[in-house]
Amino acid sequence: MPTFDSDGVTIAYTDEGAGPPVLLIHGFASNKTVNWRATGWVKTLTEAGYRVITIDNRGHGESQKLYDPEAYKTTLMAADAARLIDHLGLPRVVAHGYSMGARITAFLALAAPEKLAGVILSGLAGNLVHGVGGGPIAEALRAPSLESVTDRNARAFRLFADQTKSDREALAACILAARQTLTVDDLASITLPTLSVAGSEDVISGSVDELVSWLPNATGVTLPGKDHMSAVGDKGHKAAVLDFLSARAALSDGWQNP
Repeated sequence: MPTFDSDGVTIAYTDEGAGPPVLLIHGFASNKTVNWRATGWVKTLTEAGYRVITIDNRGHGESQKLYDPEAYKTTLMAADAARLIDHLGLPRVVAHGYSMGARITAFLALAAPEKLAGVILSGLAGNLVHGVGGGPIAEALRAPSLESVTDRNARAFRLFADQTKSDREALAACILAARQTLTVDDLASITLPTLSVAGSEDVISGSVDELVSWLPNATGVTLPGKDHMSAVGDKGHKAAVLDFLSARAALSDGWQNP
């Protein structure tokens, strides 16, 4: 598994396929394999003619585990993604983030828009501004057993972390720091072409329509009947992303040149 040094933190990634590059940034307690490969995204995108890069965010998957919440500020996690783009020598990518990955992608768009040809924010929409509480999730991750967790949402994350065999202490540190919100003015400054996708039943994401109203160059797709987990690999989700990527490729010469 290839890795690189991101300002002293070892970050794991994959890089496969050929064509315009797409960087996939996974959600909290997930990893590049669970979020993107097991759900068919890597296969779908490579077969459609894209170069697909997946990253394990710090504290997740095969990347280095850190235990200080200060190490998981979203600005630092976005910097990891920016350094991976530079490490691979790519002029620009389309960045697609899910849930926490969408937050990281939005911060990346604010910090380094010149590295991006487009932005896809999935599984986190209006709550990029309103926020999502992380305290109960941290408590669930640190609980002695799943049976002792009573909060329904927190219990789902604890179960997911156990299923993915994650380092729960690293995840607890991450959830306590990595959920910084954006302001409406922040979003107004993201002028890159943007796609927002989330399920209609996704209580973690918030409203797609609300997010699109704050972004100057955005379209949105709400997936009927899908919640935060079922929206990830949904065929309607993939179709919306492929349409967005196809339009970007047609307009920007494979987005390799500004």
